[in-house]
This record gives sequence, C-alpha cells and structure tokens, in this order.
Amino acid sequence: MDTSGIGSGERGDDKKKTMHRIKAGVHQRLLSALNLHEVQKLPLEQLQKECSAKVDAMLTQEQYPLTGPEKQNLLREVMDEIFGLGPIEILLKDPLISDILINGPKQVYIERQGRLEKTRVTFKDDAHLMRVIQRIATNVGRRIDESTPMLDARLDDGSRVNAIIAPLTLDGPSVSIRRFGTNPIDIQKLLELESVTEDMVFFLEACVQCKINILISGGTGTGKTTLLNALSKWIPAGERVVTIEDAAELQLQREHVVRLETRPPNIEGKGRIAQRDLVRNSLRMRPDRIVVGEVRGDEALDMLQAMNTGHEGSMTTIHANSPRDALRRLENMVSMAGMSIPVKAIREQISSALDVLVQIGRLVGGRRKIVNVSEITGMEGDTVCLNDIFRYQQQGVDSEGNAYGQFECCGVRPRLVEKLLASGVEVPVTMFQRRVLETAAAKKEK
Repeated sequence: MDTSGIGSGERGDDKKKTMHRIKAGVHQRLLSALNLHEVQKLPLEQLQKECSAKVDAMLTQEQYPLTGPEKQNLLREVMDEIFGLGPIEILLKDPLISDILINGPKQVYIERQGRLEKTRVTFKDDAHLMRVIQRIATNVGRRIDESTPMLDARLDDGSRVNAIIAPLTLDGPSVSIRRFGTNPIDIQKLLELESVTEDMVFFLEACVQCKINILISGGTGTGKTTLLNALSKWIPAGERVVTIEDAAELQLQREHVVRLETRPPNIEGKGRIAQRDLVRNSLRMRPDRIVVGEVRGDEALDMLQAMNTGHEGSMTTIHANSPRDALRRLENMVSMAGMSIPVKAIREQISSALDVLVQIGRLVGGRRKIVNVSEITGMEGDTVCLNDIFRYQQQGVDSEGNAYGQFECCGVRPRLVEKLLASGVEVPVTMFQRRVLETAAAKKEK
C-alpha cells in the first residue's frame, strides 16, 4: 500500500476546502441522526455497518458532485473520524510503517523500512488534531490540556504514543507514534532481516533459559523492545514474570505474565505511581523474573538489587549508544536514588547483578543490527570489565546508501559458559573461536 501520496493528490486549494466542508457536514449530520444512548449497546461491527449505510444515503440524497472514488474516500474518512484516529487511520493500517510523526496539522511524516518520508496526509487545523489527541488520551484514562500538556499513552494495538501541545509547542500539537504490529517480530524474523546470526541466537537463547541477567542497550528506534519481546519466548513456561513499564508496550510471547504500568499524577498533582514503586511492589508478588520495559531513573537501584536477591533471569532495556555508555548511564541512575552510595560500590553492584549486555545499533540506511553481545566479568580496580563475545563490524556504505559489514565471533570464551553447562546447556567447543559469522541468508545462498 503506497501511503506516501494519500490525501488530496494534486487537487487545488478550493477542491480541498470543498471536500473538508462536505466531510464536516456529513459528520455532523450523522452524529445528529444517531441515538448515542442506543448505539452504545450495538456491537462495533454492526454499528459501523449502519453508520456506513447512513453516510452513503446522505451523500446520495444531497447529490454532491463526487466521482465514485471520491465518494468512497469521503465515506472512509468520515468513518475514520467517528471510529478511528481521523486522517492517520489509514497510516496505522500499513504494516510497513514503523513511526508516524505529526508536526502540527499540516506536516505528517512516516518512517517506512528505516527511511523518513513526508506524506500528503493533513489535518484541517489545530482543533482537528487536538480532537484526535484527546480521543487517544480518553481511551487510556489520561488527560492532556494546558495544565498537563504532555501525554504518554498507547493505542489498542500496543503502539506507543507521545503527544505534546501548547504552551510547550510553538507550531501546533506534536504527536509521535511508535508502531508495534499485531504480530510481534520474533527471532526468526530477525534472522531473516540479518539483524542477528544463528550462533548469536543460540547463545542468547541459552542465556535466557539459564536465568542470565540481560541488559539491552541502544538508541531511539533501534529495536530494544522488539528484541526484549523476542527473547521472552525462551522463558520457561513454569515461571512467573512481572513486567513494569511507563506505557505498556511489551508483548511477551508467553502466557503467565503480570503486567504493571505507572500512573501519572491527577489534576491535584497527587496519586503518581512511579516505576520504582512498582519494582518494589513486584518483589512481593512472588515473581521468578522481573522485566522492566526501560530503566530511566532511580528504579535502576531496585532493579539491580532484585537481580542480586533471587530474581535471576530478569531483563531490562536502556537508552545508550555503546555498551560502556550503558554502564555509565546505569551508574548515574543509581546515584539518582537519593542514597549516598560510593561510586565503587555502585559499580560493584552493577558488575554483580548484570551478566550480559546486548547493544543494538541503527546503521546508515535504517537497518538494525545487534552490534555487540558483551559479558560483564566483574571489576578490575574501579572499572567494570566488559568482554565482547560477538560484534558487528561495519565496512562501508553501498550504492543504495545502506551500511554493510560482517558479524564476528571475538574468540573469547565467556566465563558464564560454566553456568550454562551447570544448567544442562551443551555449548560446542568451537562456538567461540575467532571467525566471521554467516547470516541465515548467506547460508541459504550456498
């Protein structure tokens, strides 16, 4: 589906205004014709069918000078206004779109297959865009207005939404939607996309099954949550998992999951429940593993302590550009907990709690790769020691503007292999020999 040209095409301003006027009129007449108390009792599918018939009848009765395709487009747009998110509803139906970025009512960008492009989708004005934002907020029981001008929410399909409005924005409301498909990307799909190799998958699967604590690091849009969802498939079925998030977006591929979500303060500024509160409470919920969607602040201390006190196999993500940066950020977050903990003690806590750090990168051209799988081996003096087990070496950029390179095994036998063997996982002797790793696609070509 080509959504880059959705909307008015090459029509003139007069044609656009006419279509907006017709759509607004039909929308208003439909709302007036509906008995809102009665329609709420109808199944959604039946309600949509009846509304569609009413709109079709209105357009025919008024004899608007519309072609067949224009009439169908107008009917779809009116239905999207009533039951969906207006003009961007059609973008949400395109599975190739990973991000929808709205910079005011007249600028809507999308990211498709790693590349940003501008669409012809527009809103009528700021008020039109605000109605869509308010609908998103209402659906998740939150509010956004001048006194609370920022919103973190999620859509029904799990997509994450951030909205920010005046007085904080100068050119109209801004909305960022991070898409999460109804069918989550699994490890097999990551192999097909050449984001990882089979050897790396074997090692990560063994780590998850053997209760190794894992920290997933990467920049914005690199796929941290996607990888966390994929890794959850290997958590044994007999274990109880508690997830903790600011805005629920994890789609763990298992049945026994307790999902917790933070709560913002109410209009009086009270009632806020932070991630740290939920981490502490989760310890009383008899979890086998705790999964924090992303550590951002002082909850990092409680997360590390949980990993050190009987909740092995826990996982979380963090924003950072390299494995070493991830450890520095984690150190800074622990220091935000308001306790006077010496730096060396914080680093010892980190090195004791975490076992494996997975770094994801977004390369030139938009492709995502696991660029480092590193083991945290302890302390040497005042420094946390990191050893790369696998890495991706970029070698250049091709004629299409995409980065290329190769995966490598670094020739280091991890210390945690002994723990894997003790848990019953047989690791081949040759697995960690220094060599270039083949992707699944390269093996098929042979």
